[in-house]
Formats: sequence, C-alpha cells, structure tokens
Amino acid sequence: METTSSSSSTSSPSAAELISKSKRKEALGWMEWLRGWLYVIYEMLFQRILASHLQNPLPLPPVNDLTCIVTGSTSGIGREIARQLAESGAHVVMAVRNLKAANELIQKWQEEWSGKGLPLNIEAMELDLLSLDSVVRFSEAWNGRLGPLHVLINNAGIFSIGEPQKFSKDGYEEHMQVNHLAPALLSILLFPSLIRGSPSRIINVNSVMHYVGFVDTEDMNVVSGKRKYTSLTGYSGSKLAQIKFSSILQKRLPAESGINVVCVSPGIVSTNVARDLPKIVQAAYHLIPYFIFNPQEA
Repeated sequence: METTSSSSSTSSPSAAELISKSKRKEALGWMEWLRGWLYVIYEMLFQRILASHLQNPLPLPPVNDLTCIVTGSTSGIGREIARQLAESGAHVVMAVRNLKAANELIQKWQEEWSGKGLPLNIEAMELDLLSLDSVVRFSEAWNGRLGPLHVLINNAGIFSIGEPQKFSKDGYEEHMQVNHLAPALLSILLFPSLIRGSPSRIINVNSVMHYVGFVDTEDMNVVSGKRKYTSLTGYSGSKLAQIKFSSILQKRLPAESGINVVCVSPGIVSTNVARDLPKIVQAAYHLIPYFIFNPQEA
C-alpha cells in the first residue's frame, strides 16, 4: 500500500503545482496595462522639468583610470556616452557592428579634440548582438588581453516599430536577443575582466516602456499564440526581461566580486528609433520637442 501511494504521488502533479499553473499569468491585466501607460505619459510630460537643474552636457570628473566598453556607440545615446567618456580621459572601447563607421567617428573626434589635451584613448571592436557567436568572440578577445574592465555599458538596442516578427540565426526573437539575451551573455562572459577591474559596474540602458512589458518565461519568443506579437510587445517585454535579469544578477553576485549592476532609463529620447516611426508619430515628435530629450541631454 505504501509503495503504491509513493508511486502515485511521484507520477501525478501535486495540488500546489496544479494551482500554480492555473494562476500563472499569460498577459498584463488591464489595470496594469493602464498604469504602465500612465508611467510612460508621465515620464514624457515631466522628464524635462525633473532634469531642469542639470547642466547640459553634464560635466564629468576626470576618469583617466577607467576602461569602459560601450555597445552601440556609433549613434544616439551610445555615441554621446562614448565621446564624453573619452573626452574625460577614459579608455573607451566602442563595441559595434559597423567598424568603418566607428573608426570614422574616432578620427572625427580626434580632429575636433586636437589641441585640447592628450589624444583620445578610444578604439573600436566588432560586436554583433544578433549573433551569440559574435558575443563569445568579442568576450574571448577582450578577456584575452588580461586587462581590467571597469565599466560595461550595454547601450545597444533595437525597436523595430511596425515590423513583422523576426528571429536571429540563433533562433530568438530579435528584440529579446539584442535587448536582453546578448547583453546578458556579454556581461557574464566579461566577468573575469570586470573582476580584474573591481570595483566595476555593469550599466544596462533600459526604457520606461518596460512598464507595459510582459515576460512569459515559457514563451519568450511569443510564438505560442497565447499573445499576439507586435513590435511593442517584443520591445517592452525585452526591456522588462533586462530589468529582471539585472536585479537577479545583482542579488546573486558575491560582494567580494566588486561588481555592481544597475539599470538606467535615459527618458524618452529622439534617436534613430524616431526615424523608424510612422509619419504621423514623427510629426508628433516635431510638435513636442520640449518634452523629448536629444541624445546629448539623455
């Protein structure tokens, strides 16, 4: 009798498991959805007022002893981050897909900086977040230098507004891979260099749009049919996944590693994404320039 009972309990799901599965959320509730959009609207309307006490550009202290990797640094916010860090003395590594564009930028910045101080300590390395193999190659190349890394800024991201669902060659939905999975892998693979540079920091550039995001861990590619895929679904979900990952990583990293993980939202910014928006939305961007940051302000 005892053996039969044990076998039955092993093969059948427990009551707790059944209850857990029945209660597992498959989408945002309408109240959560509404509250999320209120956060987004609030940020757009008041971000400039809340930041009005800050200088533009915000002066940085000398950071000559820091080595910083900045992904997606040929345009938008990443471009400004890389330039300002380099002008403040940091050794900046532009981790980019387009090496030609990055090297042209470096040459331009060096010419503009000529006569103001020592030449900028900046270089470019190839990194394509749509390829996990590229992430591995980049990490191996950097770790192979056996030098310290003080700051990793995961800035690169995509928001393919209005585009149909696309998948990387690794089999992941593109927003999820570029905005979360690839930066997460990059962060973990660079631990050896970050530990050598400790106290060090991983900075994940996030978005207020995570407030309307939802992550189904059993359907991260949004292919099960339980939810309709849109570019907004892909983008907001990937940004929420990034926040969840950052929080868990920070909690699990031992204090002695000296690595700090943070997520930052630069606000609502006019970047390359805006140029991909529908014409009517682009017109709205031009009508409300006061509310939206440019990349330098962000």
